[in-house]
Amino acid sequence: MKKGEGSTADEMRAEYKRSDFKKLECGKFYEKVVVSSNVVVLEPRVAKPFPNSANVNQVLSSLLELAQQVSRQTPRSTRTRAKAARTCY
Repeated sequence: MKKGEGSTADEMRAEYKRSDFKKLECGKFYEKVVVSSNVVVLEPRVAKPFPNSANVNQVLSSLLELAQQVSRQTPRSTRTRAKAARTCY
């Protein structure tokens, strides 16, 4: 699209009026974006082994599964250990 002679970037078209636009507000949605954002920045030494986000998600999912498996295991009863200790003497 060619601009006519004498037009500058600051001029608005004739069909638009400045009063049609509200005052612009810098950073209007900043707080909402920060709260809803889920971007995580990894340290370079941590990010180096992972070529893309799919690999990071796969490893983190595996880690969560492992943590759940470990937390499901119940520790041995202290009663059994105490009984075994008494029989050794």
